[in-house]
Amino acid sequence: MSGMWFTEEQTANIRFGCRIRDILHSEKTDFQDLAVIDTLQWGRMLLLDNLVMTTDKDEFVYHEMISHVAMNSHPNPQKVLVIGGGDGGTIREVVKHEKVEKAVLCEIDGQVIEASKKYFPEIASVLTGHPKVEILVADGIKHVKEMKEEYDVILVDSSEPIGPGAVLFTAEFYQAVSDALKPDGIMVAQTESPFYNQELIQTVFPTINSIFPITKLYLASIPTYPSGLWSFTIGSKKYDPEQVNAEEMVDLDTKYYTPSLHKAAFALPRFVRKLTEGK
Repeated sequence: MSGMWFTEEQTANIRFGCRIRDILHSEKTDFQDLAVIDTLQWGRMLLLDNLVMTTDKDEFVYHEMISHVAMNSHPNPQKVLVIGGGDGGTIREVVKHEKVEKAVLCEIDGQVIEASKKYFPEIASVLTGHPKVEILVADGIKHVKEMKEEYDVILVDSSEPIGPGAVLFTAEFYQAVSDALKPDGIMVAQTESPFYNQELIQTVFPTINSIFPITKLYLASIPTYPSGLWSFTIGSKKYDPEQVNAEEMVDLDTKYYTPSLHKAAFALPRFVRKLTEGK
């Protein structure tokens, strides 16, 4: 940060900048640098290791799309795990589904949770005593390795594939997630930008595809994430997310996600489709 601007280095050749009003919070946790800044364009912004995690203005896109596609693809998502996602936005969306009986948030860095509750109360609204939510400050990969056929849905709301988030993009982790899911379970992982992170998608997609019988990539538009076009990869043991009847989907209080968009998100541009084919 310098002057009244925050700059994120998105690649070696591209930077993203925002004019800021103030630095509201800054600390070095046991795992990463954490900061909250107040920007003129996007409101409050959560940063981890100087990378944008979420903002007041566009957080709903990411949190709705990482959660509702899987939640509406599973006919009975009673027990759900969110790995990472310490800001609380993903688990907030999860508990909108009435069939959920228990939603577990497993976040390795407790300071992310505390900062989010203080500075992002709308995003972290279910982190303060929601009856269906259990919070674990723990290592996500260790947690799933200890679980066998425990969860209906697992959502991997990870940070970038660096630092503490790097392990959440490995074959070992995805296999542990599969083992922690019930026989008809579904997982979703955020898998970065198809413009800037093509090699990651070309590595992660076939890895998940080798573990889950149904593997598909879908897209969403998130302005503050690198390139603005973001990908998610869904792995399912039984249910095809494209074959869900839109009329049977849960009617939710959302800003971005809709049953029609659920279907459309899987209609990939040709260059993205080729990435999933290893080309």
